[in-house]
Amino acid sequence: MGVPIEPAGPADGRRMISRFVKHKRNPTRWRPAYLVIAALAALIAAGDHAGAKGARSTRSIESVQSRIAGEPIMAIVSLQDQRITVYDARGWILRAPVSSGQRGRETPAGIFSVIEKEAEHYSNLYDDAYMPHMQRITWSGIALHGGPLPGYPASHGCVRMPFDFAARLFDDTRIGLRVIVAPTDVAPTEIAHPALLQPKPGAIALAATRRAEADEAAGKADQARLASAKAYRESTQAMMPVRVADNLRRRAETQLATAEAALGSAASPESKEQAERTKAQAVTRIAELQEQWAAAKAELQPKLDAVTAAREAALAAENARIAAAEAARQAARELAPVSVLISRKNQRLYVRRAFEPVLESPVTIQDPDRPIGTHVFTAIEATDGGSGVRWTVVSLESSPVGTAEPHDLARGRKGREVEPKKTEPVGAAAALDRIVIPPDVLDRIAGITPRSSLIITDEGPSSETSKGTEFVVLMSGEPQGGIKMRRRAPPSEYRYARSRDRRLFWGRPFAGPFSTW
Repeated sequence: MGVPIEPAGPADGRRMISRFVKHKRNPTRWRPAYLVIAALAALIAAGDHAGAKGARSTRSIESVQSRIAGEPIMAIVSLQDQRITVYDARGWILRAPVSSGQRGRETPAGIFSVIEKEAEHYSNLYDDAYMPHMQRITWSGIALHGGPLPGYPASHGCVRMPFDFAARLFDDTRIGLRVIVAPTDVAPTEIAHPALLQPKPGAIALAATRRAEADEAAGKADQARLASAKAYRESTQAMMPVRVADNLRRRAETQLATAEAALGSAASPESKEQAERTKAQAVTRIAELQEQWAAAKAELQPKLDAVTAAREAALAAENARIAAAEAARQAARELAPVSVLISRKNQRLYVRRAFEPVLESPVTIQDPDRPIGTHVFTAIEATDGGSGVRWTVVSLESSPVGTAEPHDLARGRKGREVEPKKTEPVGAAAALDRIVIPPDVLDRIAGITPRSSLIITDEGPSSETSKGTEFVVLMSGEPQGGIKMRRRAPPSEYRYARSRDRRLFWGRPFAGPFSTW
């Protein structure tokens, strides 16, 4: 069944099936009477929200037409405007309406990443509801997935997207995609600042060198294994003459012993003479075979020595291959995106890579009692041949009224007709100005590569930040019903779009003792 995940509420019923995915389940507990009741409820709800739903149905999925879209780097969900916008390194590429969490089960505003993908998913919290093309962003069950869009927030905390859009996004994204759930509709803007981290010099060239060395070592190991096998075959072939000569010599020695016995028991001169001839022949044969055995043995010994040398060389080459492969993996790991979280609340800096915590350290924030905001800096593209990166920033602000009003349909319809407001970099730059990272910590932070991120926030890491996640940051001033209403039980196992060998842990990130949900 998988881990708990929130469906989109009763209106998400099983009868709503994506035309892109075959619906395999047909539970018997769905009786016709229940379907009738559900249909009546849906009709009533449709009547209550006819205007909003009509406005929603007229909006189509948008995609950039002026250029070829690149690989998605981040997705921003606007709770106020009920819209998701997907960005690559050059700007927005996809946009569609959504339906987020209803009142009391609001989709929490904050910073997330895709941590699991499943094309066909069924909720084990809400009556096995069907959630096609699910992309999970918390282990407690918040996800992006295909679902019906009534024109207003209606889910139990997930972000429902149009079915065809969810299928397309599922195909285009990969594990680790940054997902920002914003109270308002914001867009990233480019920023440059001396405090933004940069790539380590020569990291790309080093990784290429290590990969080439690993390939060369693998080739040598293969050759050494082949040489060892060839030497063994040749030694086996050279062993045959030795064994044949030895067997024939043993047989001649048996004949000699028989002739000697016959000679000792010979009663007549004729039989004695015959025994002496047989004995002489056996002695001569033994001498010949001894010479053959010695010659074959002399020819075999170099072959045996070659086998020993070849096996030692193959072992050394295999050890060199393993070491080179590990060096290549380490160099490649240095090119993997790194995430840095700086929390004003905790006065600490955290570093994660590949969903794993790698570093935690105190950090100095000037004027620590003054709010610093929540800013997500993303390295979107390498520059100068990999010696630099371009950065964008998204700054999150609370909803204008202080508390999100998910059922404010008029505001939502109006917001969906305008472009997202680009982040003003002034506040983000001011936040960077207040951060002082110790030099030794900077040295320990791996080089920055595209998709790396720096999060500066007043908040601390959420308890959702756990094994198998990126940093999860929740905005404390916004409704979080979609998480608070959930069963906080860890899953029995994790499933990933790509196989991963991970042990589970639960509790506070980076520090012990750990506590369960």
